[in-house]
Amino acid sequence: MWQVYALLAAVFAALTAIFSKLGVRDVDSGLATAIRVGFILLLTWGMSLYAGTWREVRQIGGHTWLFLFLSAATGLSWLCYFKALQLGDVSKVAPLDKLSVPLAMLLGVLILGEPCDPKTVAGGILITAGALLLVL
Repeated sequence: MWQVYALLAAVFAALTAIFSKLGVRDVDSGLATAIRVGFILLLTWGMSLYAGTWREVRQIGGHTWLFLFLSAATGLSWLCYFKALQLGDVSKVAPLDKLSVPLAMLLGVLILGEPCDPKTVAGGILITAGALLLVL
């Protein structure tokens, strides 16, 4: 089932690139990111309220809070992404942004101890080569 969600994430990320490029045409990229975050905040809290999972917030431990806070690095990613979209073509920005995939693979191996086989290494190299080929 995780594969379905991963593919849906890819579809939504592709749509995000197009909609974001259109959205940053006439507004500061930082303001556009703030507006985006506001919409996402409403959407995600709405989903949590609807599902009733918001009550679980009291049960979250300090370790989890720390890593959820650190995962807010996505905000920095979005700020940089929107600025890049404002300055460059989606067809160049999106592939370069996707270098996060081999970087995440590498960090998964180094930090989380995830398995790394030749197929994983080859895939990471191909993603990197493809992104660089599209950008250069």
